[in-house]
Amino acid sequence: MTLHAPDTDSALWSERIVLLGSEPAATPDVLGVLGGKAARLAELTAAGLPVPPAFCLTTKLFDAFLDETGLSRALSGVDSRTARELVLSTPVPAPIAEAVHAAYTALGRPRVAVRSSAQKEDSTVQSFAGQHDTVLDVAGDEDLLDAVRQCWASLWSDRAAAYREEGELPGSIAVVVQEMVHTDVSGVLFTVDPVSAREHRIVIEACVGLGEGLVAGRVSSDYFVVDDRTLEVVEERVRHKVTKCAPIAPGRIGVTKVEGTARHAPCLTHDQLAELTRLALRVREHYGHEQDIEWGMRDGAFHVFQARPVTTRKEAGRTVPGTYVTPQPDHIERGTLWSRMDIGEIFVGLMTPLGVSFAKYYQQHVHLDCTAALGVRTTGDPDLPMGYVQGHVYLNISYSAYVMQQALPTRDQSRFTNRFVSEELDTTGYENPFGTFPSGTQDLLSLAFWVRSTVTEMARAQPRSKEMVASRLYEFDRARGLDLTRMTRRELHMELNRRLGYFHDMHVGYMPYYINAFGFYGVLTELCSLWLGTEGANLQNRVKTDMSNLRTVGCAKEIWSLAQAAKESPQVLKIIEQEPLGTLEATLRADEEGRAYWDLHMEPFLRANGTRGPQEMELTHPRWVDDPSYLFQMIRRYAADGFSADDLMQRSSGYHDDSRDVLDRLPFLKRRVLEGVISLYEGTSELREATRMSMITSIWLVRSVVYEVGRRLVEAGVLTSLDEVMYLDFEDVRGYLAGDATETAAFPRARIEEARRVHEYHKRLPEPPLTFIGHHDPATAVRRAPDGARLEGLGSSPGRVVGRARIVEDLVWQADEFEAGEILVTGFTDATWTPLFAIAGGVVTDIGSMLSHSSIVAREFNVPSVVNTKHATQIIHTGDLIAVDGDAGTVEVVEPAGP
Repeated sequence: MTLHAPDTDSALWSERIVLLGSEPAATPDVLGVLGGKAARLAELTAAGLPVPPAFCLTTKLFDAFLDETGLSRALSGVDSRTARELVLSTPVPAPIAEAVHAAYTALGRPRVAVRSSAQKEDSTVQSFAGQHDTVLDVAGDEDLLDAVRQCWASLWSDRAAAYREEGELPGSIAVVVQEMVHTDVSGVLFTVDPVSAREHRIVIEACVGLGEGLVAGRVSSDYFVVDDRTLEVVEERVRHKVTKCAPIAPGRIGVTKVEGTARHAPCLTHDQLAELTRLALRVREHYGHEQDIEWGMRDGAFHVFQARPVTTRKEAGRTVPGTYVTPQPDHIERGTLWSRMDIGEIFVGLMTPLGVSFAKYYQQHVHLDCTAALGVRTTGDPDLPMGYVQGHVYLNISYSAYVMQQALPTRDQSRFTNRFVSEELDTTGYENPFGTFPSGTQDLLSLAFWVRSTVTEMARAQPRSKEMVASRLYEFDRARGLDLTRMTRRELHMELNRRLGYFHDMHVGYMPYYINAFGFYGVLTELCSLWLGTEGANLQNRVKTDMSNLRTVGCAKEIWSLAQAAKESPQVLKIIEQEPLGTLEATLRADEEGRAYWDLHMEPFLRANGTRGPQEMELTHPRWVDDPSYLFQMIRRYAADGFSADDLMQRSSGYHDDSRDVLDRLPFLKRRVLEGVISLYEGTSELREATRMSMITSIWLVRSVVYEVGRRLVEAGVLTSLDEVMYLDFEDVRGYLAGDATETAAFPRARIEEARRVHEYHKRLPEPPLTFIGHHDPATAVRRAPDGARLEGLGSSPGRVVGRARIVEDLVWQADEFEAGEILVTGFTDATWTPLFAIAGGVVTDIGSMLSHSSIVAREFNVPSVVNTKHATQIIHTGDLIAVDGDAGTVEVVEPAGP
């Protein structure tokens, strides 16, 4: 159906505007006029499916616009950027504008989404997903024309140009103007499992708000699997949802908070899931093959926004992916003990494709030298020490125990192995498939090497620590003074190599401090058990070091000092409390008092602590110096809570009362031995914390170069945004800087999309176990959450506390919500969570161990903690009154939160 305007001239142009649903099937002729996206929407509408009403400005209208304005000639031979600017700056001729306005009026003049519909878009050959522009929540005649021009101009966007085959011309483009649905819930649906291709599984991801947040990976989503024969939900993973994509002002879509009980409630009921599945089956039946469907729900009614064919390989004898980076003999594969306990926090949690590839770089170029720094003479094969499961990094405990037999303290493999085994895995009778390290001459040489290395380390530990601290400050200052954007590719390659060298040296230098602290903790644990029996149970967790010596813990006091300094200037405090996080730094630095505060207080803090960030080896996370939003949230919290420095220090000073009493009852010699081990643990912990900042600074230095490459890839159109840096492979980044390949050749779009697909699949899967032997199969190892209100975990910091729970998933978005005395409940924590520990009543995590950094910090702050509960974030809700017993390792819901 053609939409006609009231006058003759505009009617001529109206013939080129089509009401979707009135056209026949997507034949080549129709595709050429409507473009891929509009043609699919037309088919869905004609089939009677609930598609929001829309009209299409056809390719014929676009071609006419080029002819009428003279752009057809002007665009000939110009580069893409110039072409885009010409289209954006050229007014739409009045007759065409009147025809567009007439179609808009016929639609009812609602708020609309304006989307490109290129001729190859959403085809089975190339999806062009995200390569052309979409403008959301548009209203009014002039804004509509601006949005249309933006979509037309995106035909020459850098992204679209990078996506086309070399030498391919832009072609033409249509534009869809569709009624905007401000959905309560949105998501994607696959009528077949997109990864495993298992039949009869409808896979649904659902998020609160608009679906753009889910597509961009900026919000959390629930995951459901529905049997397409029975419409029963056969798998369900409800995540804690902190943020949503929604209108934040007329014409402006952004990320905002999910409020109230919606955070932990399923996005869809089982009845709604059944209704959505029936809708999906209608789409699949209409097309006759599997579909990828974008959908939304508003006021209980479902809408279909798009459907594309799913291309996936059927399984042929399904196999479980191997954990090793290269295939190994069968007895090795089946017998290897894998663990992600206590491997340095930097590898905690699910990692992005970039994070995993960077971990593999570490494995190949750094890890064995770290092992040698521990006094190990023969470090072995770099392919063996680490493995990867579902985007998680694991340490090969079997191979590590075999190699570490060369060191005197771990000649008994069980002394090493037992430290990395979680309580759910029974290793009784376990036999290492690598056997034992060779005896004889090789053993004597290895022992002599270890003795010499250990003596050298003892002599060099203190001075090397000072050198590492000094080098960190030098490298930080140097990096802050460089402008990476002005470097050529060759210069950036040289800079990356320099930083990777520093990355290597800092990790190798840090490893002895980490392992020594780890070892003395183990000795302390064994002596407490041997000499104190039940009276000494968990004594090692009640005997603490002095908080003031630990760099990680000390930063909480320094943030408190930032809050006090802000309170001394009403203007500064007003800016910090009232300005949105996204513009707070710029506003502060533009204000005279704010600039003085920044220079006098923030800059020194960032120099000392600014390279901290969550999951340090995960390069995608901005550090505090890159984005200080979390710091401002904690400054707000500390300023409001009125804590004093004495309050913070009092929580972490000296021994717990009963630990001193227990030690005093020991015979003199045993007491002195224990006190000596405690002193050694304290000293090595202090060295570990001091040098840890050098290690994580080295990661930030590498991250800065990677994101400069990402910026250039966005500029070149290879990436749609910096968010897509997470899907790059670190080796591709190195190869690109080292060579002369074009951006499109070095980073093929197909490879980026494949990385995205795999990462999204990993996000859907249940958390893999902390330790396992052989292979882990997520299809047969789904952990069911317990039905009761009592959870058992690992008591990692003693004491018992009752308080209201606060589920925290995103530090930046939720730090300002956390109230003093609440129980922090989350998946896992690392050093960046430390400021919350200073005001928390207790800490509960899904994963963790006695030597997790979070467990150590909890003990330093005298905060009862239970880790490795596996299901706390699923069972507990914000506002629940819970009892945390850090001695027994239990968490109970005493009183559920009100409605």
